[in-house]
Amino acid sequence: MPSGNTIDTLIEARWVVPVERHGVVLENHAVAIAGDRIEAILPTADAQARYAPRERVELPEHALIPGLVNAHTHNPMTLMRGLADDLPLMRWLQDHIWPAEAKAISPEFVRDGVELAVAEMLRGGTTCCNENYFFPDVQAATYRRLGFRAMVGLPIIEFPSAWAQSRDEYFDKGLAVHDEFRGEALIGTSLGPHAPYTVSDASFERIRVLADQLDIPVHLHLHETAQEVEDAKREHGARPFARMQALGLVNDHLIAVHMTQLTDAEIAACAEAGVSVAHCVESNLKLASGFSPAERLRRAGVNVALGTDGCASNNDLDMFGEMRTAALVAKAVANDASAFDAASALRAATLNGAKALGWEARIGSIEVGKAADLCAVRLDAIETQPMYSVISQLVYATGRHQVSDVWIAGVRKLRDRVLSNLDPNDIREKARRWRERLSER
Repeated sequence: MPSGNTIDTLIEARWVVPVERHGVVLENHAVAIAGDRIEAILPTADAQARYAPRERVELPEHALIPGLVNAHTHNPMTLMRGLADDLPLMRWLQDHIWPAEAKAISPEFVRDGVELAVAEMLRGGTTCCNENYFFPDVQAATYRRLGFRAMVGLPIIEFPSAWAQSRDEYFDKGLAVHDEFRGEALIGTSLGPHAPYTVSDASFERIRVLADQLDIPVHLHLHETAQEVEDAKREHGARPFARMQALGLVNDHLIAVHMTQLTDAEIAACAEAGVSVAHCVESNLKLASGFSPAERLRRAGVNVALGTDGCASNNDLDMFGEMRTAALVAKAVANDASAFDAASALRAATLNGAKALGWEARIGSIEVGKAADLCAVRLDAIETQPMYSVISQLVYATGRHQVSDVWIAGVRKLRDRVLSNLDPNDIREKARRWRERLSER
């Protein structure tokens, strides 16, 4: 071992893509990790002279990027992948998903679904997710046990479920989960009202007060479809966004999911208020929900993050696919080939997602002092040759199967495509059992 400062891990990569600074690629650089933090980013030769690592990781044909942040998921629904396809949103929800959930939702369903999702996310380079589903206590405990970073939504909806029977019970149980997991290194909580059409004004008023008091995000499906907007105008006399403005929800706590139906004035209001938009382009395409104006939002100064949505409507948790689709669709929607360029797409999948969660000082870029949430992507495959631009290749040509290694808070969770603390055979068997149960008539 060379003489020098002792650190836990030294990762030597062909390329380091820190994301911040924007669009920068560092050739033949190393990232030094001490504990759960990034100690230094420097040329590999200098790192070898300066540090004595307990573990040295050589990545001669790889790009090292920040761990991807999935800004909108319903991860227990990974167990419903492919259950009901090729249907519009409300038929999909009312005729298929909600009846299936009534049959299946339980702590065991949530635990097994989260395990399946974490295995898939790690193998695709995702190190953090923004979660929104029932039994947040089970979700948070499972993410903590697996060492996966997650913002867990505290569900609020006006009808009874297996998790809670009344409005007060949703709030009381959710706040108990917030208190239980407060201070956890990898777990945060948000308020998770489902949507304007399933949550009352009284609940939204209480949510606004709690978000301010607890300083946590509000994770809300908003303007997902044209039908949602038309129904709201008829029932409330206003577009859902205007209703949220009147209720005081349009502020820098809001993570607005989907946002396919937007006026210029609404985009400007989002930018002024500091709203983050979780752009779920593939789910929007699959459910024919509409096109979020991602480039108009970005140019207006709105923080645009990327999410996959749940596997029941995507049908995967592939953030590499999401980056590529988001970039391509944004160009078509804007009628501008320069829209949502590769570096901006990568930023949306990393640092912008962290910012949406309020964690931009913690994760989302490779910077000294930040948590060592990292993803190594092997780029010597036939499919990613020749190499002119690393960032372009990552967004437009790379598949998630090229992710080789992943670290969360300095802990190696994926080593040369092998999961460190999850048994693939056990996960497959649980998924098979749930398929059999959900297929019963």
